[in-house]
Amino acid sequence: MPEKILRNTFTVPAPAQAAYDHLARPENYIGLSPLVVAVEDVRADSYVAVERFRFLKLKYDNRIRVSLLGTPGRAVWGEVDSPGGVRMAYRFELTDTPDGARIEDELRLRTPFGLMGFAAGQARKVQLARAGILADRLGQPQERP
Repeated sequence: MPEKILRNTFTVPAPAQAAYDHLARPENYIGLSPLVVAVEDVRADSYVAVERFRFLKLKYDNRIRVSLLGTPGRAVWGEVDSPGGVRMAYRFELTDTPDGARIEDELRLRTPFGLMGFAAGQARKVQLARAGILADRLGQPQERP
């Protein structure tokens, strides 16, 4: 299976523990990935993310099982098991800096032959958007249920 690694490093205006707290909650991934519109079947170490794709005027909801593990204040990681044989391991390394938390976002994609271009393109768009969305979210007071 072909593999591709995508990396992005950025800083958010909050301590690493605040970034961890946000990334460790499945419901916070709604909108953090522009494709994720819902979270279902939340368990202790995983959840189902509903990704919405639009093709012309049609929509397709792709349900993916996402594992969610972490070390408080330091890292969040897991794996995504998507239909079509697309697999992705992800890791957010968190480090406190004078400006906030530096986040090293790494995605490791494995796809069946012929799907890497599409999967990597979508993953990269999400990865780059996530940096700005997370910085915006953590730059404002967070509501807690």
